[in-house]
Amino acid sequence: MKKKVKIIGAGISGLATGCYLQMNGYETEIVEMHNLSGGLCTSWKRGGYNFDGCIHWLLGSNKGSAFYKLWSELIDLEEIEFVNHSKRVSIEVKDNVDKYGNKIFELYSNIDELEKYLLDLSSEDTAPIKEFVDSIRFIQKYELPPLVEKAPELRTFSEKVSLLKYLPVVLFINKWSKITNISFAKKIKNPFLKEAFELLFEGEEHTLLIITMQMAYFSIGCAGYPVNGSLTFAKKLEERYYKLGGKIRFNTKVDKIITENNTAVGIQINENHILDADIVISAADWNFTVFKALEGKYIDTDITSLKEQKVLDVFPSILLISIGVSSLFKDIPHLLRFPLDEVLELEDGSEVKRMEAHIYNYDRIMSPKDKTTIAVTLQTSNADFWINLREKDYVRYKEIKDNVAQEVIKKLDNKFGNIKNNVEVIDVATPATFMRYTGNWKGSIQGWMPTKKLFASSPVKSTLPGLKNFYLTGHWLVPGGGLPIALLTGRNIAQIICKNDNKIFVSEEKTV
Repeated sequence: MKKKVKIIGAGISGLATGCYLQMNGYETEIVEMHNLSGGLCTSWKRGGYNFDGCIHWLLGSNKGSAFYKLWSELIDLEEIEFVNHSKRVSIEVKDNVDKYGNKIFELYSNIDELEKYLLDLSSEDTAPIKEFVDSIRFIQKYELPPLVEKAPELRTFSEKVSLLKYLPVVLFINKWSKITNISFAKKIKNPFLKEAFELLFEGEEHTLLIITMQMAYFSIGCAGYPVNGSLTFAKKLEERYYKLGGKIRFNTKVDKIITENNTAVGIQINENHILDADIVISAADWNFTVFKALEGKYIDTDITSLKEQKVLDVFPSILLISIGVSSLFKDIPHLLRFPLDEVLELEDGSEVKRMEAHIYNYDRIMSPKDKTTIAVTLQTSNADFWINLREKDYVRYKEIKDNVAQEVIKKLDNKFGNIKNNVEVIDVATPATFMRYTGNWKGSIQGWMPTKKLFASSPVKSTLPGLKNFYLTGHWLVPGGGLPIALLTGRNIAQIICKNDNKIFVSEEKTV
């Protein structure tokens, strides 16, 4: 008789976990609070425009990343059209110009093109430029992450020994994780180039390793954007899950995870209806799962420290202002960060000094013909303001949202022109929006923030102390989160469950 598994949450990790367990002879059902699958990997239509809330680039969109094989186990990537941008991002500096009088710095995706561009800008900075581009080339020599096909908990001694060949990578990561964009900029003499590196993370200081890792994948074309956005991609995974015999119960909120004798035995929905299970897996929000669904009964000091954010901070939430415009803006970079003439002060106390405009004119399906979607992301330091305001004063909440949208449109119009009079549709998503549709703690969009020790082991575990037949999966398990982590953790949990039941794990890799 097949074991029954209940999975909370039909996001990417819930769907992936369900797929792998269905492949291996388990009977799974996913319980989802929303009427759509995908979780944070979603998009929505407004007035003929498609507004996207997730994927800017997908790690593993082509060969060259270990994640290509994993995605291919679940979906046929050849069926998806990916766009690989020639430039990762364009950054407008404020105080300097390059030798041609330009204020925009281009982070080219191709390493050779990037190196040529940087050296042309500043031959006097040959040493740090070579150091930077060579770090990207170094990463490309290795398949990362290594042994991705096997859960770390299940690796044999010989497999662990084989990781010794990655010692140079460990040393490389140890070095570059301590180098930030700000500290590296101090090596640069050219004022324009120095300022550009200082602004790689919107003026904030983060390890430069994040950029070098990203660029290593962009350069070989395995970090593409899926045409028609995030929901279309998520639907591919949902389709595979259904074909494998899985079931999804939509519009159903989980109230409680039922335990008996410190063993998970089911979930409670609709206040008093119980769904029995042999195994319960939560691909939902970490805080909700541990402290509400399980009432904080299975915790230790590590979990308490996480709850109090003493170990890791929760990834900031955002305001996502999306507008449909009756113009293509072909002469503007697809992703442009630029300084504002005046600081934009949000009602929640956040200050916006620079803005990032994402122009989707490269995706012909996102918008009606000869029109485009423009999305602006504003990071907020006070998600609770929006969550509480919507609950207590919806009229004021809507008014403030509208005001922010108009301010953003005004600034875009001042920057690009031809915006204000051509706006056809406006949509504003706030931390309250993300909280309402996905349940993510504080409206977070990626779980835990990565620290400077980017590849250190995570204090978040897939099991809880003292609780049997229960697992956590999803982007909350690894700081930084993201879709690859959602996929990988789901696959790992399925392997572990198979191992515990003396089953040989199969993945039914598709031929692509």
